[in-house]
Amino acid sequence: MYQYNDFDHDFLAERNAQFRAQVERRINGSLTEDEFKPLRLMNGLYLQLHAYMLRVAIPYGTLNSAQMDQLAMIADKWDKGYGHFTTRQNIQYNWPKLRDVPDMLDALGEVGMHAIQTSGNTIRNVTADHFAGAAADEIEDPRPTAELLRQWSTDHPEFQFLPRKFKIAVTGSPNDRAVTKAHDIGLRMVRNEAGEPGYEVIVGGGLGRTPMIGKVLREFLPKADLLPYAEAIVSVYNLLGRRDNKYKARIKITVHENGIDTIRDLVEERFAQLRPEFSGVDQDMLEGIEAQFAAPEFKMASIAPFNAAYHEDPVFRSWVDTNVTKHRADGYAIVSISIKKQGQTPGDATSDQMRVMAQIARDFAHDELRISHEQNVILPHVHKADLPAIHARLRKAGLATANIGLISDIIACPGMDYCALATARSIPVAQQIATRFDELKLEHDIGDLKIKISGCINACGHHHVGHIGILGLDRAGVENYQITLGGDHTETAAVGERAGPGFAYDEIVPAIERLVAAYLDLRESPEERFIDAYRRLGMAPFKAALYPEVKANAA
Repeated sequence: MYQYNDFDHDFLAERNAQFRAQVERRINGSLTEDEFKPLRLMNGLYLQLHAYMLRVAIPYGTLNSAQMDQLAMIADKWDKGYGHFTTRQNIQYNWPKLRDVPDMLDALGEVGMHAIQTSGNTIRNVTADHFAGAAADEIEDPRPTAELLRQWSTDHPEFQFLPRKFKIAVTGSPNDRAVTKAHDIGLRMVRNEAGEPGYEVIVGGGLGRTPMIGKVLREFLPKADLLPYAEAIVSVYNLLGRRDNKYKARIKITVHENGIDTIRDLVEERFAQLRPEFSGVDQDMLEGIEAQFAAPEFKMASIAPFNAAYHEDPVFRSWVDTNVTKHRADGYAIVSISIKKQGQTPGDATSDQMRVMAQIARDFAHDELRISHEQNVILPHVHKADLPAIHARLRKAGLATANIGLISDIIACPGMDYCALATARSIPVAQQIATRFDELKLEHDIGDLKIKISGCINACGHHHVGHIGILGLDRAGVENYQITLGGDHTETAAVGERAGPGFAYDEIVPAIERLVAAYLDLRESPEERFIDAYRRLGMAPFKAALYPEVKANAA
């Protein structure tokens, strides 16, 4: 993974010292809250319902054990002993005191971490496939690309005050695990006819109050052209993007209002101007970055201990079948650690759990961890012989829940329990759904099913691209939950279709139960996923299950 150099450390130290002085001015009254707001947002500090919240960047989701240990220390020393992993591969601390934030930033800087550009109308944390560098289907590790984009975009003088926030995602695999089509720029690694790797460039994706699937701007962009082309896209958006209405300021609206062909012409024109200015400097940078992402030295060992445990221990076997994914190296596996034990808050990890995961990474996983956009933690490189020992440690820490990809593996934003923008609760709904289907012992029979929950129209829980999406709204002071069906965050991305009227807080879990029961009755075989059954049958039978009173009245 990328290691900070002297410039990086000096840059962070200067930024943190600057913010420390700004905090002191806010505390002594020299700055009003309105004057302080843009300064704190530049450093990832929000003011939520009950306290400040610090959002820390985990670029492309990659961490080492020292960084995870430091996150645990920060949680204990300056927060309430836990952190919340988000859909942008960040971690949030929900209870810091303003005076302590500069110390938190300095502690992050000690291990090469920061909170820069985790907020504001700028280019946010660049995200990537959480299986990057390990996936069996990967064309090329996308993390060097993501790191190059991170360095280019950090404090870029032209892009600090864009019309609206700007998000970039990168995947190196044909199977999209980075939700690239729901980003302002999505980059998918592809090969041209000569077999050379490059990028399919997608623009104008996004969720929120106007969900849109991104459009292909370039079918193939050579790797050497990435930075000038990305700069061309953001430059065009910076000029064309609307500043009169923040709800229409994202690039998705710019693309929609101007048309993809016009945007393409403008970007290509700007790209032709910019390309000579880079003159290979970016490729020199990329070469140095790529050297830091070399694969670990994979060990050779017998997998006999794994085979024995798999056949003898049904609990271990269930966990492997659900939480372990094929690795590109023989004898290795990718482990997804669920931090969504039924009834717990999706995405929350205690400081003790962080330390357990850090130690496992040191002992068994080449000192590397990942945070997924689905709010779980990944050990990307694990030899199969070590899986029984890893599972035993995870069980002891309450981290061995075998539910990756199942109905309780729910994406949920913090909702009205924390967020000042939220209009309904997300966390209790997620907890109740997970607990209910655990009680019914149906999770594994249901199989792959993505439920995503947002507590407001801003869609931080990605509900639009859930197989089942739940949107919490305020209806005359009462929480109301709308259901969408058929969303998809992968390479076949789709925005879900609203099923009908919303449900009250105490009605939403029974509604989901009816919906899933209908799926189990309607599917052609246990192998037919919910999303596949929905695509085959359409909305009608699922709507009938959700609104039985409508069906009864019609009869």
